This record gives sequence, structure tokens and C-alpha cells, in this order.
Amino acid sequence: MTQAVRPSPDQTGRWSRRPAFFPAVLAIGALVGCTNPIGPDFVTPGSPVVSQWMETNSPSASQQSGLTSRSAPVVKWWETFNDPTLNKLIADAYAQNLSLQIVGARVLQARAQLGIAFGELYPQSQFGAASSSRRRISENLGPIKDIEQVVDLDLDFATNEIGFDAQWELDVWGAQRRGTQAAKANLAAQVANYDDALVTLTGDVAAVYVNIRALQEALGVARDNIALQQQSSDLTELRFNTGVTTELDVQESTALLNNTKALVPGLESELQQSKNALAVLLGKPPSAMSGVLRQYGRIPRSRSNIAVGLPAELLRRRPDVRAAELEAAMQSAQVGIALSDLYPQFILSGAIGLQASAGNDLFTSDSGTGLLSAGVVWNLFNYGRIKNNVRAQDAAFQALVANYQNTVIVAYSEVENAMVAYYQARKQVGFYQKSADAAQKAAEIATSQYKDGIADYSRVLNALQALLSAQANLIDSRSQVASNLVAVYKGLGGGWQIRQGQEFLPETVLKEMAYRTDWGDLLERDPTKERFQ
Repeated sequence: MTQAVRPSPDQTGRWSRRPAFFPAVLAIGALVGCTNPIGPDFVTPGSPVVSQWMETNSPSASQQSGLTSRSAPVVKWWETFNDPTLNKLIADAYAQNLSLQIVGARVLQARAQLGIAFGELYPQSQFGAASSSRRRISENLGPIKDIEQVVDLDLDFATNEIGFDAQWELDVWGAQRRGTQAAKANLAAQVANYDDALVTLTGDVAAVYVNIRALQEALGVARDNIALQQQSSDLTELRFNTGVTTELDVQESTALLNNTKALVPGLESELQQSKNALAVLLGKPPSAMSGVLRQYGRIPRSRSNIAVGLPAELLRRRPDVRAAELEAAMQSAQVGIALSDLYPQFILSGAIGLQASAGNDLFTSDSGTGLLSAGVVWNLFNYGRIKNNVRAQDAAFQALVANYQNTVIVAYSEVENAMVAYYQARKQVGFYQKSADAAQKAAEIATSQYKDGIADYSRVLNALQALLSAQANLIDSRSQVASNLVAVYKGLGGGWQIRQGQEFLPETVLKEMAYRTDWGDLLERDPTKERFQ
């Protein structure tokens, strides 16, 4: 049940303006300024602290893995691959990716929502109005006839008026201030989400690019082996025609050759699909990628020592960790807003204007009229709805606290997984390189011995199969080294810093928005200042 306490009218029917009213208003205003908002003040939740990465625990392990914690990770980590094509692709994706623009638009939306929250600190409803009316009273009304018999009554009259009304709910309990805190946290969280999307984008572009180059190398290896196996097949055909060998050698060489040829269509299909995936990341239709990356390229390689920094720096760098913290901060403010509903609301209302009948001057001091009132609204009988809403908001806050702590643990795990995978893939490359070199030599020896009639074709067949397998494994392991290194940098949260000093949407999009809607200065704000305070 809602009860309101308001000033009572005096005998004239006007609202009383007793002097005692103004001290009460001043006291309420002072109360608003000096009271702290009710509800919990947000504190960053506790989370596990890791002092050292497992892969950099000892100098020997650090040297073998190529990872070092002696310096902070680089910002434009993709430049460590020394691949101009990769650098251009990431620059294009940053400028054109549509998923990133979706998140960027949410940042601008959060800016506007923060303005709404600030507006709640001031009179919540205010309006000006002007009117002019003319009315005639019916002569057939009984009281009017009686009056007309005594005086000459003018049944036509007009009234002109102009005024301004306002209503203000005083923020005694801090609900509006908590709302502003929530809006600030929401804005900072949207910026962090944008940074997280940018980290994901740069990592995805690099990973797809590595896959494309690996597929191109695999196609090259397949075609080289097809040429080698074709020579072997021609040799078996020649030896069969001259009666030196049996048809078994011909059929085995034919089977091996066609099995290898069958690899090419599958690799070409995967290559085109990877280019299509890259097109999406670049914000282009697949057809626009026909001339992109047509030239053969090798899997990118980075320099040997990779700076990963210290684990303690991870919580400051990873945008998803910051976003999780800010989402919890935003929900903490919602608990305070819900709590304020348990207390009375103090409302000030006022009106000021000019009013005059026809024939009188409207714009004179005698035409002035006004109203000032204060009221209290209190939900006394809410049947537990408000308390249960507080509980619901608090449970949501606790869930976000757990989400933040889980995000921290997952972040540590992702980095450790990527580092150990990178380290082990580097070791595999060494073994597969030796295997590929040995398989190449073995294939040459077996072919030479087969020509000389020293060995049968089964030795050649086994050697050629081993060569193809070893070379494919080498390409895969080199691809894993590059992909896992990308995962290391992605796990460390690097790359989002390139948006500093830039806006969250392309200039062309901002111009369209400015033409469509009056955004004021919200489209020109320095994004480096978007932070939670």
C-alpha cells in the first residue's frame, strides 16, 4: 500500500506556504548531500595469485621453450612474425570487421545510458506549457438565471496562461547515485568487451592466416610427391613393358599415385573454406577474396624468445577479466538501488507561471502564480516483493563474483595450455625435420636401388609413403608452433591497445549516425578516457 504525506490546503483552497516548510526542504536537501548511498560498496573479489608461469620456472626451461617473463608482452605481437601480409590483414580486419562494430556500437549506447543516469540526479520531470481558452456558460442553468436577474453577467470569458512545472525525487538513499555508478561500470565493461573482441579478432585472423599458409605448403608437398611418384610409376611401367618386373609393381605404384592425387581436392577445399572464413573476419563477402593470398606463402615464424611477462600482469591486461570485474561492480550497485525501495521517497514538486483573464495583461507581476509542495511516498505493505527483489539482486551479484573468479582461473589455464603446447610443438618440429630429411634420403636410395635391380618395388613404395607422411607431419608441427604462439599472445590479452586514441566505430559509420541523430559530443569522446571510476 502506498501512503503519501502532502501539505494541506488552507481555507482559501490554496496550498499553504508557511515558513516552516522551507527549513524542511533545506534539511532534506542537506540530507541528500551528506548521506552515503545505501547498499554494498564494490570491492574487487579475491582471486588466485600466480607468481610464475610453469614454462618459465627455470632458466633452462625458459631457454628451451623460447618463452621469457623478463619483459612485458608486445602490443602488436603479430609484427613479431615479420610477415607484411599478416600485418595488412589484421589492419583491414580492425577497420572493417562487422562483429567488432556491433560491440563498438554498444559502447556508444552505454555512453548515452550514462547520460540518462546522470539526468536522474536532477528533476526527473519538467515541462512548460502555454494555453489560451475561451468559454461560454449556458443561459439555461438555474443558478445563472437567478444571478442574471440581479447583475449583468457576462457569460463569455477567456483565460490565458503560461507556466513551468517540475518534480524532483530527492536522492536521499542514494538510488540515483548507485544508478550512476552502475552506468559508469556498464560503460567501462562495454569498453572491456570491445577490447576482448579485438583480442579475439586479431588472434582469429592470425590463426586463419597460419592455417591458409599451412594448407598452401601442404598442397606444394602433395604436388611434389605426385611428381616424384609419377616418375616412379613411369619407371615401373617401363620395367614391366621390358619384362624386367611384374604387373604388381605397376598396380602398386598406380594405387600410391592416385591416393596422393586424391589429397589435392580435399586440401584445395579446406584452403578455400579458410579463405572464406578470413573474408568474414575482414567484413567482406567470400567472392571478394578471389585474389587474396593467391600467391604461395610459407607458415610465418616468430623470433626465438617470446616475452610473456608475469602472471600478476595478466589480470590488468586481459579485457575479459576486466569486463567480468566491471559486470560484478555494476550488479553491486543494483543491490543498493533495490535496497532504496525499502525506504520512503521524498518528492518536491513545483510550478510557476502567469495567468490572466481576457482583457488583462498576462505579462505583469500581478499575473504571477505558483505552487511548491513536498511529499513522502513509502511502500509500507509490499508483501515481501521489495525484500525478495533485494535478495534476487544480491544472488545475481554473487553469481558475477564467482564468474569473475572463474574467469581469472580460466585465463591462467588458457595461457599455461598455450605455452606448453607451443613448447612441445617446437620440440616436435625438430624431430619431424630429421624424419623428413631421412625419408627424403631413403626415397632417393630406394629408387636408385630399384633402378639398378638391387631392391624390389616394395622398398620404393614404403619409402615414398614414409616421405609423404614425414613431410605432412613436419608441416603440421610447424603450423602448430605458429598457431600455439598465436594462442599464447591471445591468452595474454595482447593487441587491444591498438584502439587507444581511436574511436570505436569507423569514421564513415560515425558520420551516418551523426546525420541520422543528434549525438552531441558522444561520437567525439576520447576512448582512452573510458574507464571505471
